[in-house]
Amino acid sequence: MESYEKLLLENKAWASEKVNDDPEYFNRLAHIQTPDFLWIGCSDSRVPANEITGTQPGEIFVHRNIANMVVNTDVNLLSVLDYAVNHLKVKHVIVCGHYGCGGVKAAATQHDFKPVLNMWLRNIKDVYRLHREELNVIKDEEKKADRLVELNVREQVNNLAKTSIIQRAWKEGSKPDLHGWVYGLKDGIIKPVFEMRAGTHIDPLYEYDNL
Repeated sequence: MESYEKLLLENKAWASEKVNDDPEYFNRLAHIQTPDFLWIGCSDSRVPANEITGTQPGEIFVHRNIANMVVNTDVNLLSVLDYAVNHLKVKHVIVCGHYGCGGVKAAATQHDFKPVLNMWLRNIKDVYRLHREELNVIKDEEKKADRLVELNVREQVNNLAKTSIIQRAWKEGSKPDLHGWVYGLKDGIIKPVFEMRAGTHIDPLYEYDNL
């Protein structure tokens, strides 16, 4: 049996179990989606949003990319954010990184990872540059990488607040709140590292005055 065929068999078993437990389970999911959360996480296969938060399908709207980045030119991310905020009316947007992130570690080096990855990782290098003074005094490389993961999450939350999508939502209502979390691969625990309540003011340079 090919490895992908096992996935299909597991899917059938999972679907059958769900129907046995609740015959209307899929019928309800097919007709409504009302998640409270948008999760912006890392593509790392060890950090599945639903599983580590104990949530069910339909409860979290998910976007994942390398190192959980919020890049202002990423149309994919921005379209997900727009849909989640303006159509699904999520109450919380969570940026969740994880310790041991390969993307963050790669960005901290001077290695050439070829054009596409280089462009993506440069956004993380910018985070390092902003916090170079703090990071350079950390001698333990693992601790330095962990701190860069935390700082990267913080900066991505700030990047969310810089978008007109979030600022317009804040102006028109009281949501969503923004959260920065880091997941521990070694213990499975999520650590909150940053929070920005709806309506928080940021550097005026990034605040739109005509929304």
